[in-house]
Amino acid sequence: MKEFWEENFIEKQAIWGFQPADSAISSKDFFLANGLRNILIPGIGYGRNAQVFVSSGMHVTGIEISKTAIELARKHYGTKMTIHHGSVTDMPFDTNEYDGIFCYALIHLLDDKERSKLIADCYKQLAKNGYMVFTAITKEAITYGQGKEIGKDRFEMFGDLKMFFYDRETVEEEFGNFGLFEIVEVNEKYPFYMIKCRK
Repeated sequence: MKEFWEENFIEKQAIWGFQPADSAISSKDFFLANGLRNILIPGIGYGRNAQVFVSSGMHVTGIEISKTAIELARKHYGTKMTIHHGSVTDMPFDTNEYDGIFCYALIHLLDDKERSKLIADCYKQLAKNGYMVFTAITKEAITYGQGKEIGKDRFEMFGDLKMFFYDRETVEEEFGNFGLFEIVEVNEKYPFYMIKCRK
C-alpha cells in the first residue's frame, strides 16, 4: 500500500483538493462541543481534514505512510501538526493518550486483521471519556462488487487498491467492543458510515 499512495501523491499532489470532508467538519464541531483538544489522525494524508481541527485550536498528531504527503502537509499548512511517518499498522508511534481520534476513509483499505488492530490500537490511545470517529465506505457504493473479489465484501480495484465494504452488522462486529454508540450515514462522494465510539 505504501508504494500505491506514494506514487499517487507524487503524481497527483493534493488529490482531493483543500476543502475538508463534511464528516471532518462535523467531527470538529462534535469534538469542540465535548471539550476535546488533543487529536490523533491516523492516515492524515496532506492535512486537508486535519486543518479544520488545527484552526479550531486543537493540537493534531497524524500518522502518514507517504513521505510526499507529509511534505505537502508542511508546504500547505506549516509545522503546527506533528506527523509520524509510517503505516497505521505499526501503531503506536508514541505513548500519548488522545481525547479525540478522527480516522477518515482509511479503515476500509485494510484487511480484517489490520482493521481489528487499528481499532484496538486507537482505543488503547484514547483517553478515558474520549471519542473516536471513523468513516468507512458502505456496501451501498456503486463500486461494491467491482474488480477482483479477494475476500468477503473485499475487492481489488483501481490498479492495486484493496477495499472492504461495510454494512451495519460488520460495523457492530468490529466496533461493538470499543464503545460504539452511533452509526450515521453520510455521503462523501460515496456512501459512508460515520462510526462514533466513546471510551
